[in-house]
Amino acid sequence: MNRGGYLALQIVGMVTVIVAAQAAIRSLFNHAQTQLWGVLDWVPGGWGGRLVVLVLVAAAGVVLAGWAHDQAKAAR
Repeated sequence: MNRGGYLALQIVGMVTVIVAAQAAIRSLFNHAQTQLWGVLDWVPGGWGGRLVVLVLVAAAGVVLAGWAHDQAKAAR
């Protein structure tokens, strides 16, 4: 993959972090509101289960962005 592809993956990772972190923070203040247009309504465990999934998705975005950044630096 060329440097532009890694840059695109890094952007996808950062956007994932932003969206998931914002939804997790919002759910801390309003437990009853549906986050992310109801995408996570299938998750068992109610509010706590959805919060755990949002935190894991944010962490996966951080890992993806970091990996893509390292690969782009190595491709120089």
